[in-house]
Amino acid sequence: MTRILFFTLFVIAAALGLAWLADRPGSITLEWFGYQIETSAFIGVLTVAVFVLAVMLILAVLRYVWTRPSAIAAHMRQRKQKQGFDALSRGLVAIGVGDRSQAQRYAGIAQRNLPREPLTALLRAQAAQLKGDDAAARRTFEGMLDTHETELLGVRGLFLEAKRAGDEGAALVLAQQAVERDPKLAWGVNALFDLQARAGEWDQALNTLAIARQNRHVDSAAANRRRAVLLTAEARETESFDPNKALILANEALRLAPSLVPAAELAGRLLASKGEVRAASRQLLRTWPLSPHPDLAVAYAFAKPGLSPKDRLKRVEYLAKQTPDDVEGAVAIAQAAVEAQEWQRARNVLSPYLQDAPSARICTLMARIEGGSADKGREREWLARALRAPRDRAWIADGYISDRWLPVSPVTGAVDAFEWKAPADAIGRPDETLQIEEWTGPPRDASAMLREAHTVPATVAEVAPADQAGEAAPALDDQVIEGTAEEVVVSEAEAGATVETGPVPSAAEADSDATTSEETPHGRAGAEPSKEAADGTSVAVSPSVTEPTAAADGEPRPATLVPDRPPDDPGVAPEDADETEISLERLRAAHIR
Repeated sequence: MTRILFFTLFVIAAALGLAWLADRPGSITLEWFGYQIETSAFIGVLTVAVFVLAVMLILAVLRYVWTRPSAIAAHMRQRKQKQGFDALSRGLVAIGVGDRSQAQRYAGIAQRNLPREPLTALLRAQAAQLKGDDAAARRTFEGMLDTHETELLGVRGLFLEAKRAGDEGAALVLAQQAVERDPKLAWGVNALFDLQARAGEWDQALNTLAIARQNRHVDSAAANRRRAVLLTAEARETESFDPNKALILANEALRLAPSLVPAAELAGRLLASKGEVRAASRQLLRTWPLSPHPDLAVAYAFAKPGLSPKDRLKRVEYLAKQTPDDVEGAVAIAQAAVEAQEWQRARNVLSPYLQDAPSARICTLMARIEGGSADKGREREWLARALRAPRDRAWIADGYISDRWLPVSPVTGAVDAFEWKAPADAIGRPDETLQIEEWTGPPRDASAMLREAHTVPATVAEVAPADQAGEAAPALDDQVIEGTAEEVVVSEAEAGATVETGPVPSAAEADSDATTSEETPHGRAGAEPSKEAADGTSVAVSPSVTEPTAAADGEPRPATLVPDRPPDDPGVAPEDADETEISLERLRAAHIR
């Protein structure tokens, strides 16, 4: 628009000038080398203007011809750059989709057209990595170190190659170089911190953490937590030769992270060892409500030396009152009660956690309680139940389960990765453990049960009264246990049992059948005992279940499991040397309802 305006003004000015010259006629005379040229002023002005335009046109043509080679070269350069950047774009896309052949092809085109472009070297290195040529990738990254623009890019590439090859030493050196060149790079600071922590260089890791916090690579809360973890790790290593320094480090860790269980446990033990019982107790009491843990309970119970087991029980009860709804408090009280041989107290405190699916630790404690109460049968049952119970809380990091706290994850090398929680497979796990029914009668040892199995015939059946003739025989117990003690399998008694019709056997025949059943090994060979109904029919009965018999007071006695031999107590040698030992794996497969 501006050009059109200027052109219009120029034309108007030229027209006005020509009109002005035409209105004022005159003559111009030129004498040169004996020649005399005379013309009007209007023609003279036009001639001069045409001459000037011709000179300008000639100069423009000469300039165009003179600058053509450089213009042609510039055009070629622009064309190569366009082709090179297009190859870079397509090559990076090929790297992204994993097309190795196209990535190699476009990397070659980019190298020919843009040999000094930093992205070209990056594309070549990534194409070599995609191809699996680690040596070529390392050579490319090493070549980047010679240029200031690509120096950090080469350091990062070599660092990743070292990490991929598992060379922790080379990776540590390269991370240090990256931090020295530019501490504002988050990847270099974080990588150096992780490598130093994994190598156990706690002091250097603390310095690197300070650099990360200074450059805002980590927030203040996370920095305090990581610093507390590093101080705790250093304190645990220092405890053996410098307990005073270890105590100072543990207290500093607790100041930064009051819920850190290892620091509290370590500080409590060190204070108790120095005779500062009150300070140790206060330290443990501050951490327990934040993170209840068995190590804290043990440290608190033994903080005051020379106490009896009952006094330690009182201390643990006071500690557990701080978290009345947490299972760790109940377990700690139960363990202290077991040590004090307060069996009923331990049983009462664990009873609320026995309804759903008690964990293996609770089952084991119940086994100890029953063993202390001289109930070996119940002890074996709880031990068998503990084998299939849900797992307890443990220190878990990245799927790795450890029996003790570690400052660094052995899987990923991350700091403060361990958490005190239940394993993932134990969450929502159904209770497939043994279901145990309470025995309300007096305690019975296994030898008496074995003798009763041979004295009470399994084929004895009570004949119904005459007024009940024609009615069906009463149904057996729904839960039938079949097999020997080595092959205990629970099966549901079918609602409609197979009925064998025939004449009622005589007493002699019944005695003969009973004798035959006793002489058969494990009660499996020979004719199956039967139960006679009032209508003359006989119902098949499992030989492993003793029929309810009348007690002295006239009340019926419940059906009792009569194994051919008592199961062994796991971990205890059998009294009879000739008995075959039954492994806990077979008891584990039992389903006793």
